[in-house]
Amino acid sequence: MSKITTWTILAVLLGAPTAHAQVSCNSFGTMTTCSNGLTAQRFGNQTIYNNGVSSQQFGNQTIYSDGLTAQRFGNQTIYNNGLTSQQFGNQTLFNNGTSCTRFGNQTICN
Repeated sequence: MSKITTWTILAVLLGAPTAHAQVSCNSFGTMTTCSNGLTAQRFGNQTIYNNGVSSQQFGNQTIYSDGLTAQRFGNQTIYNNGLTSQQFGNQTLFNNGTSCTRFGNQTICN
Protein backbone atom coordinates (compact mmCIF):
# COMPACT_ATOMS: atom_id res chain seq x y z
CA MET A 1 0.00 0.00 0.00
CA SER A 2 1.20 3.48 -0.69
CA LYS A 3 2.05 6.12 1.89
CA ILE A 4 -1.19 8.04 1.32
CA THR A 5 -3.28 4.90 1.76
CA THR A 6 -1.53 4.02 5.00
CA TRP A 7 -2.13 7.47 6.48
CA THR A 8 -5.69 7.74 5.20
CA ILE A 9 -6.47 4.45 6.90
CA LEU A 10 -5.57 6.20 10.15
CA ALA A 11 -7.99 9.01 9.44
CA VAL A 12 -10.79 7.13 7.69
CA LEU A 13 -10.88 3.61 9.12
CA LEU A 14 -9.51 4.14 12.61
CA GLY A 15 -10.69 7.71 13.13
CA ALA A 16 -14.02 7.43 11.26
CA PRO A 17 -14.58 11.11 10.44
CA THR A 18 -18.11 12.20 9.76
CA ALA A 19 -19.19 13.84 6.52
CA HIS A 20 -18.59 17.28 8.08
CA ALA A 21 -15.41 16.59 10.03
CA GLN A 22 -11.97 17.26 8.63
CA VAL A 23 -8.97 15.25 9.79
CA SER A 24 -5.38 16.07 8.93
CA CYS A 25 -2.37 13.85 9.45
CA ASN A 26 1.30 14.83 9.38
CA SER A 27 4.08 12.32 8.87
CA PHE A 28 7.66 12.80 9.99
CA GLY A 29 9.90 9.82 9.32
CA THR A 30 8.23 6.75 10.79
CA MET A 31 5.77 8.71 12.97
CA THR A 32 2.34 10.02 11.94
CA THR A 33 0.13 12.29 14.07
CA CYS A 34 -3.48 13.13 13.21
CA SER A 35 -5.68 16.00 14.36
CA ASN A 36 -8.23 13.52 15.76
CA GLY A 37 -5.67 12.31 18.31
CA LEU A 38 -4.53 9.18 16.51
CA THR A 39 -0.84 8.48 16.12
CA ALA A 40 1.03 5.72 14.33
CA GLN A 41 4.61 4.56 14.29
CA ARG A 42 6.01 2.26 11.61
CA PHE A 43 8.66 -0.38 12.33
CA GLY A 44 9.56 -2.18 9.09
CA ASN A 45 6.35 -3.83 7.83
CA GLN A 46 4.50 -3.26 11.12
CA THR A 47 2.60 -0.15 12.21
CA ILE A 48 1.47 0.43 15.79
CA TYR A 49 -1.38 2.88 16.49
CA ASN A 50 -2.06 4.57 19.84
CA ASN A 51 -5.62 3.14 19.94
CA GLY A 52 -4.29 -0.38 20.49
CA VAL A 53 -4.51 -1.51 16.86
CA SER A 54 -1.48 -2.69 14.94
CA SER A 55 -1.05 -3.70 11.31
CA GLN A 56 1.36 -5.71 9.23
CA GLN A 57 1.94 -5.37 5.51
CA PHE A 58 2.69 -8.38 3.31
CA GLY A 59 3.08 -7.45 -0.35
CA ASN A 60 -0.23 -5.93 -1.47
CA GLN A 61 -2.12 -7.01 1.68
CA THR A 62 -2.37 -5.30 5.06
CA ILE A 63 -3.71 -7.18 8.08
CA TYR A 64 -4.92 -5.28 11.17
CA SER A 65 -5.03 -6.73 14.69
CA ASP A 66 -8.74 -5.83 14.97
CA GLY A 67 -9.64 -8.16 12.05
CA LEU A 68 -9.64 -5.57 9.27
CA THR A 69 -7.79 -6.54 6.10
CA ALA A 70 -6.97 -4.51 3.01
CA GLN A 71 -5.80 -5.66 -0.39
CA ARG A 72 -4.45 -3.35 -3.08
CA PHE A 73 -4.94 -3.93 -6.81
CA GLY A 74 -3.31 -1.17 -8.88
CA ASN A 75 -4.88 2.11 -7.71
CA GLN A 76 -7.76 0.41 -5.87
CA THR A 77 -7.82 -0.92 -2.32
CA ILE A 78 -10.54 -3.27 -1.09
CA TYR A 79 -11.21 -3.71 2.64
CA ASN A 80 -13.07 -6.66 4.16
CA ASN A 81 -15.54 -4.28 5.87
CA GLY A 82 -17.04 -3.16 2.53
CA LEU A 83 -14.97 0.00 2.16
CA THR A 84 -13.09 0.57 -1.08
CA SER A 85 -10.77 3.36 -2.18
CA GLN A 86 -9.20 4.55 -5.39
CA GLN A 87 -6.06 6.64 -5.64
CA PHE A 88 -5.59 9.29 -8.32
CA GLY A 89 -2.27 11.10 -7.94
CA ASN A 90 -2.28 12.80 -4.53
CA GLN A 91 -6.00 12.14 -3.93
CA THR A 92 -7.75 9.06 -2.50
CA LEU A 93 -11.51 8.66 -2.90
CA PHE A 94 -13.47 6.27 -0.67
CA ASN A 95 -16.86 4.74 -1.48
CA ASN A 96 -18.29 6.20 1.75
CA GLY A 97 -17.91 9.74 0.37
CA THR A 98 -14.67 10.56 2.16
CA SER A 99 -11.80 12.00 0.15
CA CYS A 100 -8.21 12.57 1.23
CA THR A 101 -5.58 14.75 -0.40
CA ARG A 102 -1.85 14.65 0.29
CA PHE A 103 0.25 17.82 0.34
CA GLY A 104 3.87 16.90 1.01
CA ASN A 105 3.98 15.30 4.47
CA GLN A 106 0.37 16.28 5.29
CA THR A 107 -2.80 14.39 4.37
CA ILE A 108 -6.20 16.08 4.79
CA CYS A 109 -9.44 14.07 4.77
CA ASN A 110 -12.98 15.41 4.78
